[in-house]
Amino acid sequence: MEHISQLTAEIRDKAAYPDILVISTIFLPKEAVIGEYIYNRCLQDPERVIVLAASCSGDQVFDQGQQFPVYRWFYPIYWRSGFVGSILKPLVNILCSFVLAIKLYFRYHYRYIEWGHGYDFPSLLLLSYLLPIRFFIYLHGNDLLYVLHNPVLRSLFKLTLKRAEGIVCNSSYTRDYLRTAFRLDTPTHVINPIIRPEKFGNNVASPSSLDDLRVRVRQTYNIPESSIVILSIGRLVKHKGFDRVIDNIPLLLTFGVDVHYIICGEGSSESELKSLAHRLRVDKRVHFAGYVPERELAGYYAACEIFAMLTLSDTKANRMEGFGMVYLEASYFGKPVIAPRLGGVLDTVQHEENGILVNPNSGYEVFQAFNRLCKDQQLREQLGRKGKELAKRRTLHRSLYKSEGRNAIL
Repeated sequence: MEHISQLTAEIRDKAAYPDILVISTIFLPKEAVIGEYIYNRCLQDPERVIVLAASCSGDQVFDQGQQFPVYRWFYPIYWRSGFVGSILKPLVNILCSFVLAIKLYFRYHYRYIEWGHGYDFPSLLLLSYLLPIRFFIYLHGNDLLYVLHNPVLRSLFKLTLKRAEGIVCNSSYTRDYLRTAFRLDTPTHVINPIIRPEKFGNNVASPSSLDDLRVRVRQTYNIPESSIVILSIGRLVKHKGFDRVIDNIPLLLTFGVDVHYIICGEGSSESELKSLAHRLRVDKRVHFAGYVPERELAGYYAACEIFAMLTLSDTKANRMEGFGMVYLEASYFGKPVIAPRLGGVLDTVQHEENGILVNPNSGYEVFQAFNRLCKDQQLREQLGRKGKELAKRRTLHRSLYKSEGRNAIL
């Protein structure tokens, strides 16, 4: 790993013929959906990529273990959050990615840039004029929304998209929203995120290990083996719909379902959700796990019978469910999913195949889905098996370069 001040230092080349510079402000080991997406992309062609990213905690050890070179620009720790960071970080991202990309060009003479998200795109636009390269830009959902309400950013963003060799969307929904917001002739590709089992640790390899994890998690919350466990994972904010699940717990108990609900995550709505559970007298049935590291999530997926997230989408608030990674993870672990019928979720959850899609604002529809899955073990197993199959599907990023011919990377 190199920071901007160390670029001239001698390093060990890890790529034989690297010709793709992948740039992302978010890159592992930071736990983030975009960072995971970009990292999985790099693992597909480690001999061909160079990575340029922002620094984060633990990056030096992580970067040294990669099969490809990783360069980073530096963030002071006090910039990584708060008001000062929100103002300075975009400027630093644009400046550092621009300067470092030029210096790396003279080192590697790469032919392509893959820009990992729509954020901080002015750097990419300038690079496209200054360097003899072609580029692809990735869009995930919220990064598309944030430019729409600023006429200057919108115009520059549209110019950037027009100059791109291709646009990569993480879901069909993101692609469709892009087409509605901008009329473009640029080739657009949908490449869904994929599951990297290693992120969950070594315990996911064998059924016996998962069974041990299942028992351990249930014992932590004093949940009997005969109980049905519903699981949700995400930031505890209002639009994630945790309250809609809690509302159904007393109803399910009334209908004879021995049910518990585990929520993994932290956020501003935590006290409100705990108060709701207390008012409904199900606080003994609703368990707040707090923040759970990725390597421990396997136990929670193993411990549940149903995974449910009833997220609401609000594009006016610069918030969009571009894909919904947790639904894919639940399917990977063979769990049936209850999800909203909207956004990028539709790329992940197929109705009556690996889950049940509902209108999250319809209390009746949501309850019927929970009641049905809680009482029908055969259906849960059927949807779970299909979910495992769907979670293995993937489109490789090398398909973006298929026009290069047989001597490329195909």
